[in-house]
Amino acid sequence: MRPGSLTASIPNFDPRQVPVIGVDRLLPAVALTNQTPQALRARFARPPVWQPEVRREDRFSERAPTQAAVLIPLVMRDELTVLLTQRTEHLSTHSGQVAFPGGKQDPEDANATATALREAQEEIGLAVDQVEVLGSLPVYETGTAFFVTPVVALVQPNMQLQPNPYEVADVFEVPLRFLLDPRNHLRHRLHWQGMERQWYSMPYDDAGRERYIWGATAGMLRNFYRFMVA
Repeated sequence: MRPGSLTASIPNFDPRQVPVIGVDRLLPAVALTNQTPQALRARFARPPVWQPEVRREDRFSERAPTQAAVLIPLVMRDELTVLLTQRTEHLSTHSGQVAFPGGKQDPEDANATATALREAQEEIGLAVDQVEVLGSLPVYETGTAFFVTPVVALVQPNMQLQPNPYEVADVFEVPLRFLLDPRNHLRHRLHWQGMERQWYSMPYDDAGRERYIWGATAGMLRNFYRFMVA
């Protein structure tokens, strides 16, 4: 899911063309010893006192607020990776963008975790028995009024995925160490319709193919970084 993006409201908008205004080179990266399954289980079992950095985007939609959830799947390889999707190009909104699996909460969903697990199964065929939920991060409010709960989970490396071809063009993994290093967090600023909008991007070179992670997805990852260094 990629709720809340400027591409929904600015014609021909390309976030890659917006200048970088800063990179937090002086902030520490999360130590690799804290990026193991055991360390993550312990951290979510006894979470630190912390505050998310990015709680909400400036609203640019009049739609009614909608509850949603995404899954942040951490694949248990020799070093953890984050499983992400590339949306198909033909979709009417957020086409071609990088996203977490997820979506709107259905009435039958018991909670945000149930929504995230159901959506991950529907979008990429991730079976529930391959997932170990660790916990969730604070709600992230997008500019299009989605109130998104990020659910963090460990995923078995031998998972068998079946992406929904209508929604998902590709599924790929990014090393967690890359995403938890603030030297890879680029800050952008755009003035539009009398308002200033800011966001993060985390472009990743995937064997010569750029995976452009930005907006809500990058904002939730930035909050995950803050949770891990608190």
